[in-house]
Amino acid sequence: MSGAGRLLDGKVAMITGASSGIGAAAARLFAEEGAAVVVVARREDRLDDLVAEIRAGGGRAVAAAGDVRDPAAAERAVAVAVDTFGTLNAAFNNAGYATAGTPLHEIDDATYERTVDVNLRGVWNCLRHQIPAMLAGSGGSVVNTSSVAGMKATGASAAYVAAKHAVIGLTRAAALDYGQRGIRCNALVVGSTRTEMMEGVLQARPELEEVFMADSVQRRISAPAEVAQAAAWLCSDLSSFVTGTAMAVDGGSTAV
Repeated sequence: MSGAGRLLDGKVAMITGASSGIGAAAARLFAEEGAAVVVVARREDRLDDLVAEIRAGGGRAVAAAGDVRDPAAAERAVAVAVDTFGTLNAAFNNAGYATAGTPLHEIDDATYERTVDVNLRGVWNCLRHQIPAMLAGSGGSVVNTSSVAGMKATGASAAYVAAKHAVIGLTRAAALDYGQRGIRCNALVVGSTRTEMMEGVLQARPELEEVFMADSVQRRISAPAEVAQAAAWLCSDLSSFVTGTAMAVDGGSTAV
């Protein structure tokens, strides 16, 4: 890692869902671009490996293992950021959980509750603690992961669609509440991305790969790093006049 003038120099970023996929890619990229990163996920062993990798490359990173469904875990992660690096001025609330293939009336309560708790309550819990830390400092930028399912319905995934629509509404409400207090809040509308979670779905239903590819006008599935790049830009000062938006990183899926 080299030189001044990197995209995220001076930023301290909290990244959830960082043990794999988009979150892990974001942690690596944010660190490469100069940010100190606090990585959050349930799998402590993976976080430790990620932190070691980032530090070996000259970056600054610390792990705060925990489940974002637990408000205390979100509070601890923010405290780790402030205690370790002195502030928190960027956040990528990316932890997620998805299921597909079940029509609404067949989704059981446990699946509904986990889907909403991870995708929506997890973002809520993080915002509740990230925002006071940013207000106590010099402001900051928050990016929440939504989905194309937050902009349009996708079949047989009603709980996920509901949660991801709600993430966009929550993002816009936060942008309105804190726009004059130095905090920006945006959402990423993420299309099909080749994460471990998606690979699990494809192993169970390989025919869905063609469906996911056809959903993009580019006829491909994105790499996690492509989503991470969008999150890094939104957390940087280059996006200083961008707030309250749901930015598509979906290969054109929502254009059709």
